[in-house]
Amino acid sequence: QVQLVESGGGLVQAGGSLRLSCAASGRTFSSYPMGWFRQAPGKEREFVARISWSGGSTYYADSVKGRFTISRDNAKNTVYLQMNSLKPEDTAVYYCNRNPPSSSLWGQGTQVTVSS
Repeated sequence: QVQLVESGGGLVQAGGSLRLSCAASGRTFSSYPMGWFRQAPGKEREFVARISWSGGSTYYADSVKGRFTISRDNAKNTVYLQMNSLKPEDTAVYYCNRNPPSSSLWGQGTQVTVSS
């Protein structure tokens, strides 16, 4: 039974940076494409970024392209999201999952709040 635990969120000023981590537990990390998603207050959960199992291919939502970088370290069973030049509209709870996501893998996420 795989569990995904997000961490690294917090409160930052606009223009600042955060690095989110997604650690897998319960079993060995399968060779699946992974993604980051976010949900802002009053909004539906949306796609942010995805990465192939090897880390050789990435894709980003237009809203974060050029500012966010997704990466992974399979030896550590961890996926990362480096977020730079943060904007108030990036405020949301951030989740990781397989991509396409599995409904059984949604966790608690990690809160990111960007002040203006």
